Amino acid sequence: MEIDTPPPGEELNDGEITEPRQAASVILVRGGDEALELLLVKRTEKARFMGGVWVFPGGAVDAHEGDGDAAHRLAAVRELEEEAAVSGVDPESVVKFSRWITPREVKVRFDTHFFLAPAPHGVEPCVDGEECVDLGWFSPQDALQAHQDGRILLVFPTIKHLEQLSVFATAHELLEYATGRDVVAVEPRVVLSGETARVLLPGEPGYDD
Repeated sequence: MEIDTPPPGEELNDGEITEPRQAASVILVRGGDEALELLLVKRTEKARFMGGVWVFPGGAVDAHEGDGDAAHRLAAVRELEEEAAVSGVDPESVVKFSRWITPREVKVRFDTHFFLAPAPHGVEPCVDGEECVDLGWFSPQDALQAHQDGRILLVFPTIKHLEQLSVFATAHELLEYATGRDVVAVEPRVVLSGETARVLLPGEPGYDD
């Protein structure tokens, strides 16, 4: 994937490598045995990091939440409530789906653990109008198309997650697949070629050069 201009907060780093901050995110799904939909929220364009970008609700792990898997689960559920007003999700019930580490070539880095969670019955997400200013339920394919059409702005990790999620027809199918699965960390690389930056995933040509 080629990038001409990185999103706000994703500027390339020409100095010492930044230690990634621990973070967590929730891919909230609905639909049961019907068509899969997932929740995306739009960050305010005033934000210094990822301004105007549509993302899965999430953020950094707070110090009081501790360390390890339990801390990531607590942070994921807390961020879901703060950014989308979705409460009632048990941290122990969320399903680990993936782990992405920001490329070492980028200034602001996160080690983000992504969890799946079914939307609680009767809970309608809403945004606070400050940190997040809009939201929407999308099928993975519709979200990717909206980005391609310029209706929403997505970043590389979200795009790659949506591509993965697009192979699942229903929320139940997705949750069944992810439950108990071993999760391997993914750390993309950014390779510069003139004025253009290419993002490579492990296993792609040039990643290990």
